[in-house]
Amino acid sequence: MWNSLQDLGRPVLVAMGAPPGGAPNIWVQLVPFALVLGIFYFIIILPMKRRQQKVQSFHSGLKVGDRVVTSGGIFGTITRLNDQSVQLQIADKVRIDVSRAAISGYQGQEPVATESQS
Repeated sequence: MWNSLQDLGRPVLVAMGAPPGGAPNIWVQLVPFALVLGIFYFIIILPMKRRQQKVQSFHSGLKVGDRVVTSGGIFGTITRLNDQSVQLQIADKVRIDVSRAAISGYQGQEPVATESQS
C-alpha cells in the first residue's frame, strides 16, 4: 500500500490528533494507581499481617506441658520455656532445646506456622 501511495507522486502526511481540552485532571490519573495499591493491600499485605499476629499469639501462649510439633517434624512435650528457646522432651530422659519460632503447632492439629513463613 505504501508503494502504491508513493506511485501517485503525492506526499502522504499522517497526523495524530492532539488531546482536546489540554491535560487531563491529575485526580483522574491517580485513580487507577490508588486502585492497584488498594487491591495489593487487601489481597497481600492484610492477610500476611493477620497470619503473623496469629503465629505471634500462638508462640506467646505456649506453656509447660504442651504437646507440640516442630517445623522439622519432631514431636515433644514442653518442659521449659525461655524468651528465645523451648526445651522439649522427645523421649524418656531425652531433652532438646529448639528455637521458639521452630514450634509450628500442637500435636494432632493443623500447623499454625507454615514453612513459607519462617
